Amino acid sequence: MQELSRVLQRAATGDETAFRWLYRGFRQGVVRLCAGFAVLDDDEIEDVVQESFVRAFRRVSQLKTPAAFEPWLYAIARNRALTAIARKTTAAKVKAELEHEDPEPFELVPEALRVEAATEVVREVIAALPDGPEKETARLFYVEGNLTAREIADREGVGKSAVTMRLERFRARVKRVLLRRLLETRWAT
Repeated sequence: MQELSRVLQRAATGDETAFRWLYRGFRQGVVRLCAGFAVLDDDEIEDVVQESFVRAFRRVSQLKTPAAFEPWLYAIARNRALTAIARKTTAAKVKAELEHEDPEPFELVPEALRVEAATEVVREVIAALPDGPEKETARLFYVEGNLTAREIADREGVGKSAVTMRLERFRARVKRVLLRRLLETRWAT
């Protein structure tokens, strides 16, 4: 316990060696906890583990007693896993809803016009997003266009599944805007 106390004190000052010690010492427990959520695949579990340690390390200076570190870390991991599951469930629902939408309005518009309209809508939707990780992810992927989802994840310090989820939500927004505009145009004539 004294060693943990010293390591936590060093970690609170940003000591990288202390972070590595804590990560090596507690990673397997966090992995086991996350693996208990059967709906998460291996990549998602790894993302949750990484996000959990990042959050814990950012707030380790707020921890009052060293003995509370492990349950505190597990609580963070549990909350991150539940958030990942909620995102995954929401993405599945959105995907299912989008698959059931009637594609016919798109068939009424020539391909070149659809591409031009989609490009403009993508830029508009990105501009309308609040500053933050989702806007940055969409900008990097669609405007700059030269980074893969994995490269964006590495650049932003998050898991690939987080980037993929952001891109899926963004595509769903763009599709809704395009459908709405197409229907408005169709009903206006």
